[in-house]
Amino acid sequence: MLADQAPVTHPFFAVCGNGYWDLKVLKFYYCGFTWDTLLSSALAILLTLVFAFWIASLLKPGVPGKLQMIFELLADYIRRLLGEQTAGEGLDYIFPIAATLGFYILVANWLDFLPLSGIRGLRPANSAFEQTAAMAVVVILIVQAYSFRVLGVRGYFRRFTKPFELPLPARIAYIPINIIEEVTKPITLALRLFGNIFAGVVMVYLITLLLPIFVSPAAIVIWKAFDVFFVGTIQAFIFMLLTIIYFGMAREGLEHEGHEQSRAVRGHPPLPQTEEKA
Repeated sequence: MLADQAPVTHPFFAVCGNGYWDLKVLKFYYCGFTWDTLLSSALAILLTLVFAFWIASLLKPGVPGKLQMIFELLADYIRRLLGEQTAGEGLDYIFPIAATLGFYILVANWLDFLPLSGIRGLRPANSAFEQTAAMAVVVILIVQAYSFRVLGVRGYFRRFTKPFELPLPARIAYIPINIIEEVTKPITLALRLFGNIFAGVVMVYLITLLLPIFVSPAAIVIWKAFDVFFVGTIQAFIFMLLTIIYFGMAREGLEHEGHEQSRAVRGHPPLPQTEEKA
């Protein structure tokens, strides 16, 4: 559970190139992997699948058991969040993505309580930026595809001219800001999760250095449990919540300028009418 070495970098094994910038030809040689990130993420994926199939095997109609009741309450809570963000549409598409991400990140974060550092310096998967960045990029790509499918070509590009209540010349000035906002979404999504999990790993190492003088082993176990189970749970929830919010933002502009008619053509039910018109 305690760290025996400073968690500064992950061991990188280059497959092609050296993983550095070559200023002469302006090319970046980065073709390789960090074995500890792959192993810890593979372990988290395996345990996520095991828990998921085990929980699915316990589900049954009729009076639910305690575990089934807990998961049904969580699933119902996620569906309510989705309903608030997407007007109740696309649940069958968005719910599995958000719930799977939240559950996987939760398992990956909770694994930090195990003595992974004793396995040749193995550290939590989400303490590596490439891990959280990969998940963030996948989320944003799926969100963009969803926005394009729901809004259509015209509506998708019109979304970058918000706020829609302004006249068109003023909205054009907001296009660079909206593009920057869209680009920074995966960056902030990845950095938030990475920063919190990596900070916990660093804190364990620092406390380990102070252990013989100021800290008792029982105190660090209590702190580690708090960091892993409380902070890790909060970060999994935040990542899932932001994913849901991004899906909701991907629908912006749907109720403006005749999108109701375009939705009817694509076979989608009309949205509830709002009082304000742009």
